[in-house]
Amino acid sequence: MSELKNDLYLRALLRQPTERTPIWMMRQAGRYLPEYREVRTQAGDFMALCKNAELACEVTLQPLRRFKLDAAILFSDILTIPDAMGLGLYFETGEGPKFERPLRDVAAIENLGIPDPEQELRYVMDAVRTIRRELDGQVPLIGFSGSPWTLATYMVEGGSTKNFSEVKKLMFSEPAAMHMLLSKLAESVTTYLNAQIAAGAQAVMIFDTWGGVLSPRDYREFSLQYMKKIVAGLTREADGRQVPVTLFTKNGGAWLPEMAATGCDALGVDWTMDLGTARALVQDKVALQGNMDPSVLYAPPARIEEEVAVILESYGHGHGHVFNLGHGIHPGVDPEHALAFIDAVHKLSPAYHR
Repeated sequence: MSELKNDLYLRALLRQPTERTPIWMMRQAGRYLPEYREVRTQAGDFMALCKNAELACEVTLQPLRRFKLDAAILFSDILTIPDAMGLGLYFETGEGPKFERPLRDVAAIENLGIPDPEQELRYVMDAVRTIRRELDGQVPLIGFSGSPWTLATYMVEGGSTKNFSEVKKLMFSEPAAMHMLLSKLAESVTTYLNAQIAAGAQAVMIFDTWGGVLSPRDYREFSLQYMKKIVAGLTREADGRQVPVTLFTKNGGAWLPEMAATGCDALGVDWTMDLGTARALVQDKVALQGNMDPSVLYAPPARIEEEVAVILESYGHGHGHVFNLGHGIHPGVDPEHALAFIDAVHKLSPAYHR
């Protein structure tokens, strides 16, 4: 494997000194880029793109050709594990992901197997290997998975939802069944992420997109404890380097201290939480990633730079900050505005590292 030419991102996650704040963007390979839309059309559909290692590699590298980003993130989807469990993932235009066979009873949960990452999810590992080779040490590669709770919401609801009625009905009326599902998913995610690390991922991230819809008690019981279990089971060193682990719960600002206590290296923070407040809450025990509102990228470049300045000032001096959006970049954003965002971080952040 090639020597890493830019390890700012990995150093920041481990709270080691950096000369500036590293930056990448959630969904940086995506629909806001015309070159991505071309490849997506060529592939035929989203999952066909995910399952073609060469094309997944191509779209992973596209944003790095345009922008001075400090990390690449595997192009994939959080629903690969449920798909590999046989639930029949498909995408409806304008409606997002759906499952042909949602989980609605205990028997269906009992029958779920743990996917073998080098068998049912081999296409993901092939993509990781291909991307890592083509990156040639330019920047680190981030692998990822959805959290058990977030995966369970899609699997039980059968797709996207606004009120989470089916998954919460299962959680409150059949808690033992819910825990069985979450245990299987925690095992699957641990195996899946370790396989990504073995294939070449140099950092991993767990996206708990829907943890924020739970009460504090239910978050601890049905989301956090399973992420903690995964963190404990992950490979933390590869290629002679530490492999940092980042947890991200959207709308999870209230639980940052408990998340920091899981043994992870970093926490993602969305834009509903002031970054300085978040830093005080976790007491510099972990690095923080975030946290600009993605909608700011609709604003003129001067306004984008102003927001970057506010967030850098909020985090303050010292290391342990990875600049990012508080969630994924919106499809309608002008790539030139993304460039203005990245340039502003490059321009303004060195002052905080002297």
